[in-house]
Amino acid sequence: MGVSRSDDDWMLAALELAQAGEAAGEVPVGALVVQEDQIIGRGHNGNIANHDPSAHAEIVALREAGAKAGNHRLLGAVIYVTLEPCMMCVGAMIAARIERLVFGARDPKAGFLGGAFDARGLSFPNHRFAVSGGVRESESAALLQDFFRQRRAAQ
Repeated sequence: MGVSRSDDDWMLAALELAQAGEAAGEVPVGALVVQEDQIIGRGHNGNIANHDPSAHAEIVALREAGAKAGNHRLLGAVIYVTLEPCMMCVGAMIAARIERLVFGARDPKAGFLGGAFDARGLSFPNHRFAVSGGVRESESAALLQDFFRQRRAAQ
């Protein structure tokens, strides 16, 4: 499946959220939830500022989307995130019943959809969603690499 123009546009918006997270001192990951061509949830990492290990960009965006939708099920929703989701975030997407995930950079250390592990091969999840990876991958990866390079240089 090729990358559609709308995926590219939505990922640009997710990258802007990642940059806002970086400006706030967080690891630069951004996410947004889109339903019926409307953004219903936005988030960037908030782990550091909120002292919350669950405040990943995806979780923040899913929480806002659920509140806006008035439902914990986000049927027909697409989530865009600049980094391949971890196990916790994939679990939340399954619980939310999202329709599709689009991500930017792969995460070989913690990614749960082909990076460190591929959850798509599991037989037990009660919901499955389509996955498109590598959308604006180079920009997403560069943002993270620059962030960690600067952190290492400052130590």
